[in-house]
Amino acid sequence: MKFYTVFLFFLLHISFAYSQSVSGVITDRETGETLFGANVVIKGTSTGTTTDFDGRFTLRITQELPAEIEVIYLGYVSQTITISENDLNRTLRVRMVSSAEGLGEVEVVESRITDRLRESALTIESMSLAAIKETPAASFYEGLGNMKGVDMTTASLGFVIINTRGFNSTSPVRSLQLVDGADNQAPGLNFSLGNFVGSSELDIQRVELIQGASTAFYGPNAFNGVINMYTRNPFFHPGLSVMVKGGERNLFETAVRYARVFRDSDDEDKFAFKLNFSFLRADDWEAENYNPTDQSLKGPDNPGGYDAVNVYGDENFREQTNNFETFSGLRNYPGLGVFYRTGYREIDVVDYDIRNIKAGASLHYKLTRDIEANYSYNYGAGTTVYQGDNRYSLKNLQFQQHRVEVSKPNRFFVRAYTTLEDAGDSYDAVFTALLLQQEAKNNNAWNQDYISYWSQNIVNRVRNLPDFPGQGNWWFGDTRDSTVAVAQNVLNTFQDSIQAWHEETRAFADGIGNPLIESTVRFEPGTAEFDSMFNQITSESTLSEGGTRFYDKSKLYHVQGEYKFNPGGIADLRVGGSYRLYAPDSDGTIFSDTAGVVIRNYEYGVYAGAERRFIGDRLILSAAARLDKNQNFGYQVSPAASAVYSRGNHTLRFSFSSAIRNPTLQDQYLFYNVGRAILLGNLGGKDSIVTTESLIDYVNTRNPDTLDYFNVAPIVPEKVRTLEIGYRGTVLNNFYVDMSAYMSLYRDFIGYNIGAEVDFDESTGFITQSQVYRIAANATDEVLTYGTAIGFNYYFRRYYSLNGNYSWNRLNLLGSDDPIVPAFNTPEHKFNIGVSARDLVLRFGDRVTLRNIGFNVNYKWVQGFLFEGSPQFTGFVPTYGLLDAQINYTHKPLHTTFKIGASNLLNNKHYQTYGGPYIGRLAYISITFENPGL
Repeated sequence: MKFYTVFLFFLLHISFAYSQSVSGVITDRETGETLFGANVVIKGTSTGTTTDFDGRFTLRITQELPAEIEVIYLGYVSQTITISENDLNRTLRVRMVSSAEGLGEVEVVESRITDRLRESALTIESMSLAAIKETPAASFYEGLGNMKGVDMTTASLGFVIINTRGFNSTSPVRSLQLVDGADNQAPGLNFSLGNFVGSSELDIQRVELIQGASTAFYGPNAFNGVINMYTRNPFFHPGLSVMVKGGERNLFETAVRYARVFRDSDDEDKFAFKLNFSFLRADDWEAENYNPTDQSLKGPDNPGGYDAVNVYGDENFREQTNNFETFSGLRNYPGLGVFYRTGYREIDVVDYDIRNIKAGASLHYKLTRDIEANYSYNYGAGTTVYQGDNRYSLKNLQFQQHRVEVSKPNRFFVRAYTTLEDAGDSYDAVFTALLLQQEAKNNNAWNQDYISYWSQNIVNRVRNLPDFPGQGNWWFGDTRDSTVAVAQNVLNTFQDSIQAWHEETRAFADGIGNPLIESTVRFEPGTAEFDSMFNQITSESTLSEGGTRFYDKSKLYHVQGEYKFNPGGIADLRVGGSYRLYAPDSDGTIFSDTAGVVIRNYEYGVYAGAERRFIGDRLILSAAARLDKNQNFGYQVSPAASAVYSRGNHTLRFSFSSAIRNPTLQDQYLFYNVGRAILLGNLGGKDSIVTTESLIDYVNTRNPDTLDYFNVAPIVPEKVRTLEIGYRGTVLNNFYVDMSAYMSLYRDFIGYNIGAEVDFDESTGFITQSQVYRIAANATDEVLTYGTAIGFNYYFRRYYSLNGNYSWNRLNLLGSDDPIVPAFNTPEHKFNIGVSARDLVLRFGDRVTLRNIGFNVNYKWVQGFLFEGSPQFTGFVPTYGLLDAQINYTHKPLHTTFKIGASNLLNNKHYQTYGGPYIGRLAYISITFENPGL
């Protein structure tokens, strides 16, 4: 222990001995907005740095003081500042003055693309503060979908999901989303709810989206990407901001942000706070896909109905054995065919009134000039729709997060936070429909009533149809096929009559107009009886009590820290670690935490990385590794390495990265009855399970030898290794291009197996009991994904920018037929093309008539693809194209921006996930007031 203490002291001594530097923040004098990408150099040398997205910089002084530094930013008057010894102990504040001179054909790329992004070994897409304000989408989060390589999935208007690099899902367990470094996942679900419980748009400073495996520095679950959202620090963004937005679908949104800074007797910033509040109300997109599911044997033309995507409970659970289109069925029950139970549309069982409240507060205190301590509290609540294995109404959901942090920029941070979740009145919409039916009449009874009524009241009507074969014409010899053909032709000829008779039979089975079974009448939407039973199932009961409401008050605790240093100038080193504890609490409605069982799951990890520059800083080599441990699984190592070479305005990069994904709490502890099956977590494995296909064969043949048994091994972490090569560069000073290609190899891919547990009567050999399970499991084969992405920005005539990107992604199963491997859910081809402008000056002749105009127009095209979700929600998502547009005007004296725009301007109705809603146009108008001086 003494040796490690001395060694640590030695490293600290070395790192601080070479730290003569000056720090500061650069802002626009008029607006107070921080300027990122400003160049700060020691005058007369090539030594310098650039400001980060918060306008901050730290410049190492390599000569005797006093020294002169120069601040340069395109469109602003350059400033020269003399640095003395006293300046090393305070934060410089540089307020830049906008240049009034026209710049003509300007070189703008180098001022808009920061060194950090240019030198990154990974593919990073960034949305700056200006881009957030100028996005043509209805929200900045939806605007992320226009970035290179990004897939956006809309499960509802309030639940938008971002994924990258394939395996797109409405449950983004392979992406990590951070807000100011804190994971904002819902603890019980183990993934983020988009920005539903995130941050107010008024408080977002920037968003970075890191694509690809990133476990080495970000920990488990940074599997296919990391979404980093940074909020505005009140020290750099004080003042009052107010936003009001209104639009189609009764959209109303408002947000308020207030921040203030207090200084000490030396006129240095000492204490700051900020307050945030936002409210959203809208009518959600409705899921009205009434096409047949992939599992449905029949389509809309079938008189007996079919299994529709967004109708629940219409599944015929006995359709494989209850098929009356066979020879004997046509003879004994002519016209009955295949029939399906009357289901409930999603619009009958889901709350489409979106409500979303976000509130937050943070306190910031400067322990020294560079070290800051802060505490923040964030609260999110509301109602929206989520899609997973089923469709769920997240009703009155609540989310809270407390976070404390002590940090010094580019040196160290220590952070701890806790997340608390309350599912409120959330419920499973699909299972609700099933229970509504069961409360009226169970499926077996409904099927028997349907068959009996058809046999007693309809069969003779069918036989009396003209030319229908008589009883004596049903042969088992050579004329059998021809007789069947004649019968089927008659049924087709009198399709309207068959349809009417099925409707009559359905009314009987539903209990409508049937006085003999009045107590089992179907609960019709809109009636008092329906409302009463619906409320009982969704509100007064929980899943364990025969209802569909979730009880989920899970918690997450996390602490992490990191330290950066450069001993002797040899290399930039980075070390860190984290510890996380999950405390799920579902009272048996989601997890197997019943009868006093308490579930706790912890994981921890440590990491280290090194970066060294060579050849005059043109070559950057880096390496990192992370060691992680989950209490239920062994140690996992995630290495990474990269090389970045820059010459002039051109940068080449090559990287190897890796990631692990620990099985979620649901993969480990799930116990959830969805009616047709029980969904199981899988820590211990499952033996002697029968495949569903062989079980159907047994029911048909009664031959036990047809049963096919298999075992499911205990689940283990998922792993991926990625190779990536890329180029970033500037051509002709105003054309910037970023391209990359990647290849990822996945092992132990997490999915699920479906099978049944059966019991037999030893005397008869018949099955006495069976239970279908969906069990979390790992794929036994490896799978390969690869792709490329190209993006460009062309800046012209000072104000304008032409932007575009193209992405190609493909899954290679490597010959595997493992059913776990699919669910890539990603279009092979997609692209965006757009044009934007900011700070336009409109002239009439020689007179300036209007300043500060901006616009942004973006067209997105997405190729159709197969979306594989649950059995209910698997199907093809057709190709679609979307046009987003906005125009804005800023009245600087009033500190106000007026914006009008629309997502999907041409109202191209489409869906982005199979089983999700049809999405149309959402036009809006917003007014934003921002005054840093208030």
